[in-house]
Amino acid sequence: MTVANKIVAITGAGRGIGRATALNLAARGARLVLGARTEDEIATVSGEIEDKGGSVVFRRVDVIRRADLEALAGLAQDRFGRLDVIVNNAGIGPISRFDALRLDDWDAMIDVNLKGALYGIAAVLPIFSAQRSGHVVNVISTAGLKIVPTMGVYAATKNALRTATEALRQECVPGLRVTEVSPGFIDTTFVDSSITDPVVREAVSRQKQELAISPDAIARAIAFAIEQPDDVEIGSIVVRPTAQD
Repeated sequence: MTVANKIVAITGAGRGIGRATALNLAARGARLVLGARTEDEIATVSGEIEDKGGSVVFRRVDVIRRADLEALAGLAQDRFGRLDVIVNNAGIGPISRFDALRLDDWDAMIDVNLKGALYGIAAVLPIFSAQRSGHVVNVISTAGLKIVPTMGVYAATKNALRTATEALRQECVPGLRVTEVSPGFIDTTFVDSSITDPVVREAVSRQKQELAISPDAIARAIAFAIEQPDDVEIGSIVVRPTAQD
């Protein structure tokens, strides 16, 4: 059971859960291939890893562009000769009530949260099939497990990905593994950077102060799934604050 020397690609790696996962896996000896929309952020994360003796490469990736995910997978092969894991982590959450009619936000969530993860899967499956080994880890959300007002479209994108993840798991041949990780309320910049509705943003910010736990908790869960022996698949993990409903 080890993460050491595994080649792991992570989207949305510049901040929050992606950053925490990159640092955690690097500390365990994984070699990282990082992607994010903001190049300065992933450059900073990569610098932290290199300063501690880790092995990492990065490139700017916008997950709504299929070519960017293909390039990320290609970077792993070019630099390390293979790819063992992809963590489809990139996500946004500009949540609001339906009657706010923020249709551009709906489109953006579908593009990033659902299509972005599907593009990541499409980019790695040919590599994994050729290797006859590989691991897809999709970061989903507890928002899809308990449906509440303002999160209708966001939860819908996450539950669509949950459905796709389970179908992929059933389709995969031996040697390929699939895991879904559903975070609860996590202490990241997700609220301030994603939510466009000011009333909703204020309400969620208050909840964050009361409930949120460190993104390191999700990083540890992802590492746990990755480090299992090749014949063991962790299908689903839910990680949330003990005080969360």
